[in-house]
Amino acid sequence: MGCKPEPILALGQNSLLQALMRGAGQPTGAGVLASAGGSERTPSWVVHPNLTFGVFLSAEPGEEWRRAQEEWEAVENIQSGLLEESAGPVPLISFNEALQHFQTADLSECRKKIRATVRRRGLAALVHFLFGPPRLQQQLQGERDLALAIAQCGLDNNETVHMRILQTVYKKLTRSTLSCPRYGAHWEELGFQGADPGTDLRGTGMLGLMQMLYFVMDSQTLPLAHKIFKLSQHETQSFPFCLMSVNITRIVIQALREERLSRECNHRQQVIVVLNDVYVAAFLRLYGVWKAQRKTVADSDFLLKELESFTKKKPKQLLKSLETYMNRSLATLADGIQHPFPPSGNVGSVASSHASKEINFTGVCDLQVELEGEARLV
Repeated sequence: MGCKPEPILALGQNSLLQALMRGAGQPTGAGVLASAGGSERTPSWVVHPNLTFGVFLSAEPGEEWRRAQEEWEAVENIQSGLLEESAGPVPLISFNEALQHFQTADLSECRKKIRATVRRRGLAALVHFLFGPPRLQQQLQGERDLALAIAQCGLDNNETVHMRILQTVYKKLTRSTLSCPRYGAHWEELGFQGADPGTDLRGTGMLGLMQMLYFVMDSQTLPLAHKIFKLSQHETQSFPFCLMSVNITRIVIQALREERLSRECNHRQQVIVVLNDVYVAAFLRLYGVWKAQRKTVADSDFLLKELESFTKKKPKQLLKSLETYMNRSLATLADGIQHPFPPSGNVGSVASSHASKEINFTGVCDLQVELEGEARLV
């Protein structure tokens, strides 16, 4: 499994029309096109308003028309394979099944890029040694390294598990039963920056997508994921859900590397479960503040910095708030009463409900990762 897969650039109908119109020698006109990377560009053609797809202004489009037709057919074949259209809908995948894939996959190239902890020198190293959090116990370091290796693994179109994870996140958030194309504007509606989700995962790799998968596939956290996703679609308080999620995963990775989560991991004798709970707890805190204080995208940079600081300084409090929220949600379901969302200063946690979940690891090798930079909405 490659750690740096080459992206497959797909042509949409507009892109095909652009190529065809150039081949037909049509005059320059106005219009805007979304590229595969999500950016906009002004094409050097205009589509006649009375034309439908497949009907063109020239009867002799030339060589470029033929090449465009061939390229479009190739893209259709690729996407057909990715979506397994011949075999029916892409099946959902659980978090544990996806995790087992990474446990047994060849992540050797990803492991070479890992730096498990932040390097400190001089006075900073001494202060950290004397007053900082405890080191992660040796028996947990393999699990930590697996998480960091996944964070270095890019989204690979040739990996069926990767595609199933992507499709599962889409279906669970949108409540759709249908698979969707690998590229397209529907990913922007989910909160990615462009038509290719892989572009936004460069900072967190597949760990960013894995934590989204955990969020939507756990029956206790799925209702919260739906609430946050609904708020992300709000008329005035909207924000890119998936991009925000990736930024929260980046915060979790940094907290892990700075050993801010070691005490909790040592206590529970687990790493990935702790990372997932911290991720959900951080997202919950952000959601509480965003909703209660009527925040907008303009506030995102400040809020993410505050969230990063709070996550690193008070992870135990963050997890406790998640536990409180989840207990209240379970009580609400039991009583059949809908309680209002708690104040932003007391936002919730799932931690204790997952403390008993055991994850068995198979042969994890040593690794190391460097993920620098502040968490911010890009």
